[in-house]
Amino acid sequence: MSGAEIVAAARALIGAPFRLHGRGRDGIDCVGLAAVATGRDAPCAYGLRSGDAARAERWLREAGLRAVAVGAAGDVALVRPGPMQLHLMIATDTGFVHAHAGLGRVVETPGAPLWPVLGWWRI
Repeated sequence: MSGAEIVAAARALIGAPFRLHGRGRDGIDCVGLAAVATGRDAPCAYGLRSGDAARAERWLREAGLRAVAVGAAGDVALVRPGPMQLHLMIATDTGFVHAHAGLGRVVETPGAPLWPVLGWWRI
């Protein structure tokens, strides 16, 4: 799957409502968005709200993604929006697509990540 295909799959979900543990257009969270966009399976239980980056990285590796030093369109960014919170976003050529809990839907935000990037992951 190319970076352009991943971006297209992520953008197809823009506007979908945010739903914790959601996995489709009727409701989706950041893990579901990353899984759907990359064509991978998502874990049923995960600890993004625990802030456990090693656990999130393990899921990304198990899903067949590999860590890369610099992100590009179609890559998954693991970010830290708060001290005990992690979040996944799909990089585009102009910003990021992500399931925004605060706005209650999947959105595309322009520019650089709003939060510290802990790692970049690629198929």
